[in-house]
Amino acid sequence: MQFTKFSRTGLTVSRLCLGTGTFGKQTDEAESFRVFDKAADAGVNFIDTADVYPGGADLPEVGRAEEITGLWAERQAQQIHSGDQGRRVNGGPRLGDRGSSRKHLLEAIDASLRRLSTNYVDLYQLHMDDPATPLDETAEALDAIIRSGKGAAIYRRFEFPGLSIGAGLSASRIR
Repeated sequence: MQFTKFSRTGLTVSRLCLGTGTFGKQTDEAESFRVFDKAADAGVNFIDTADVYPGGADLPEVGRAEEITGLWAERQAQQIHSGDQGRRVNGGPRLGDRGSSRKHLLEAIDASLRRLSTNYVDLYQLHMDDPATPLDETAEALDAIIRSGKGAAIYRRFEFPGLSIGAGLSASRIR
């Protein structure tokens, strides 16, 4: 397996990333474990998880891919780098169960950590911009996740209109 540095995060990850977007709905737990085992045997240490996986899931199934990942990871002795990257834009039944608001991000990381059976993720990413939440609010929430030790690195997967997440994080530290 070839490995590379993941952007400026300092993480060394396999060049292949195992996506778990079907685990828990289209791919049952036993088959998911077989896929994880094959990937680990090949040297994959980079796993893409998200609080919205599996794709197409009904609300009670949402997050099942993270649960399966957590169950599998508990059995492993090797380090894996998991990227939690979902943010429900349309959200759940309660106000604040969506987007990139401080309330949602802080609740979402805690729920993901419970499902993953861990106390931190190596990489925490957002899938998309949330125009309903001010950038400084999102940046401050992401900064709080890093400072709390619940996320080792933040990576932006997209460009925020007009500003990057890095600029937003810098602005949140100045306040």
